[in-house]
Amino acid sequence: MTLGVHVSAATQDYTGTLLQRWRQQLTDVQTWRNLGYLMIVFPLSMVEFGLAIASLVLPPVAIWVSPFLASLHVALAAAMLGPNTTFRLAERAQRLQASRARGVNAAETERRRIERDLHDGAQQRLVAVTMGLGRAQAKFERDPAGALELINEAKADAMQAIAELRDLARGIYPAVLADRGLDAAISSLAAKSPVPVEAQITIEPRPPAVVESTAYFIVSEALTNVAKYANATQVTVKAWRDARPDTDVVVVEVTDNGNGGATLRPGGGLAGLADRAATIDGAVTVLSPAGGPTVIRAELPCVW
Repeated sequence: MTLGVHVSAATQDYTGTLLQRWRQQLTDVQTWRNLGYLMIVFPLSMVEFGLAIASLVLPPVAIWVSPFLASLHVALAAAMLGPNTTFRLAERAQRLQASRARGVNAAETERRRIERDLHDGAQQRLVAVTMGLGRAQAKFERDPAGALELINEAKADAMQAIAELRDLARGIYPAVLADRGLDAAISSLAAKSPVPVEAQITIEPRPPAVVESTAYFIVSEALTNVAKYANATQVTVKAWRDARPDTDVVVVEVTDNGNGGATLRPGGGLAGLADRAATIDGAVTVLSPAGGPTVIRAELPCVW
């Protein structure tokens, strides 16, 4: 008797689950869009089949009519079977939320790096300058020659501290990028690279500053990786702005003829740049098969 009760309860649960699924399908807009697509595509496929036969003997049909009908079919499928606007917006919102979180983590990591560089670099040198000048002051009356030597050492430490601060500031936001734009900034990177670089930059008008800085640091990190790991003899850097009514992006491509094998490793430099690009809804892709070549491509939107 107990077994019969359990079987009856399980049957009721299963039936209830089926009814709930059917109810969800009947109230789902996508279900009716799928049904509408099937009703439209059946007569359309008959027309397409007839045109396909006609295309075998009528070149004008094959050249003009069939491609147009095929593009119409693709557009119809995308409109009726693809995700609706609400779903796309929700998906984009989730993606942006995740990218913002990664961007915050990347910014925090960068802040800690700057603090470490200041503490271990310029700050230590400035402390040494202060101590050296104090020792020189104490020696000035009884040992002028020794005091002068200490002053020269302090001057050298001060100049080194200035150079380190300049490098640190350049790593945050290079002055040439702010003053002259991405073309001059990338040309400056190319001139300093130990691997020969061919730069092809055509970006007009200038994109927003955050797009410029993201593109700059992507190129900078890519050239650094090439010099360290790729064993390449040539690098090509291309950057252009694709501004059309339906899109406005800056595209950056860095290609080298090295040994390949580059990946977006978690915590690595390229992964950090991908997170930085994601904060403006951009994307970084790496194509690097074993044996090369390696292509790093970034697409950075100029509007949000």
